[in-house]
Amino acid sequence: MQAKPQPAGPSPAAVRKWRRRLADEKAEGRIYRSLASRRSGEEREILLGLADAEERHAAHWANLLGEQAGEPAAGDIRMRVLAWLARHFGSVFVLALVQRSETRSPYDTDSDATRAMAADERMHEEVVRGLAARGRARVSGTFRAAVFGANDGLVSNLALVLGVSGGGVSNQAVLLTGLAGLLAGALSMGAGEYVSVRSQRELLAASAPGPTAHTALPQLDVDANELALVYRARGMAPDDAEQHAAELLRHYPSSLDDPNAPAAEGHDVVGTGIGAALSSFCFFATGAAIPVLPFLFGLSGTAALVVATVLVGLALLLTGAVVGILSGGPPLRRGLRQLGIGLGAAAVTYLLGLLFGTAIG
Repeated sequence: MQAKPQPAGPSPAAVRKWRRRLADEKAEGRIYRSLASRRSGEEREILLGLADAEERHAAHWANLLGEQAGEPAAGDIRMRVLAWLARHFGSVFVLALVQRSETRSPYDTDSDATRAMAADERMHEEVVRGLAARGRARVSGTFRAAVFGANDGLVSNLALVLGVSGGGVSNQAVLLTGLAGLLAGALSMGAGEYVSVRSQRELLAASAPGPTAHTALPQLDVDANELALVYRARGMAPDDAEQHAAELLRHYPSSLDDPNAPAAEGHDVVGTGIGAALSSFCFFATGAAIPVLPFLFGLSGTAALVVATVLVGLALLLTGAVVGILSGGPPLRRGLRQLGIGLGAAAVTYLLGLLFGTAIG
C-alpha cells in the first residue's frame, strides 16, 4: 500500500518573511512599552494598549512559524533604531517617527496577515497621530521659534555674505558684515518673537472670563438667565447652554470650579514670550554663524563661498528633515524643499551683488 504524501511545509521564503514580521512586531511592542515608561496617566495606558496589540500580532506570526521560529531575528533596521530612541529619549520626535512607521504597514497586501491585523495597524496610526499631536501642541511655540530662527539665520546671513562678496569687497569686510548680520538678525528675531508671543497671549487673555463675573450669579433672574447667553457666546448649543447654566446656579458656589465650563484655549500652545525669544535668538545666531565659519578660519574668495554654501545646504537639509519628521511628512522631500528655497534666495542675492558691484565700479 502506497504511503499517503505529507503536506508540504511553508517555503523558506515564507519562513523568512514570517520571522521578519515576528521580529518587527516584537520591536514595536518594545517601542510602545519604552514610551509608556516615560509617560503617566492616560497616555501611559494608551501606549500600553498599543504594546498589547503588537504582541497579539507577534503571537500570530509565532503560531504560523511553530517550531521554525528559531532564534529571534533582528528585525527591520528602522524598528531597531526606533526602539533605541524610545528607550533613551521617549519624546514627541520618537512618536512622530513611530507615526510614519505605522503608515508603512504591509498587512493590507499580505495574504498571511488577517484582516483584523490590517485594521489594527490603521487604527494604530490614528492613535499615534493623536498622541503625537498632543506633544506637538506642547512644543509648537518654542519649536516654531527654533526652526524658523535657524532657517532664517542660515538663509539671510548666507545671502548677505554672498551679496557682499558679489559686490567685490575684501575678505575682512565680508567677515565683518557676516558678524554684524548675525548679531542684528538674532536680536531682531528675539525681540520680534517676544513681542509676537506676548501679544498673542494678551489677545487670548482678553477672551478669558472676567475675574469678577461670578459675583453677579446670586442676583441673576432664573427665569431670564443671562448666564446661558454667556455659554452660547462661547460656543455651546442653546439647549446645552441652558442646562449648564441651570446646573451651575443650582450648585452655586461649589460649581465655580466646574471643569466642564467652556474656557479660552491656546495659552499652552503659544508658550512663553521669554522662552520663544531665547529660542529664536539662539537658533538664529547658530544658523547665521555657519556661513561665517569659512571666513573665520581664514578662507577667502571662491573657496570660502563654496564651503559656506555647502555647509548651509547641509544645515537646510537637516532642518527641513526635522520639520518633516515632526509634522508627519516625508523628511527627504521637506529637506530638499528647504534647500531649494534657501539656496535660491542666496543665489538671487549674490547675482544682485554682482550687478550692483559692477554698476558702482
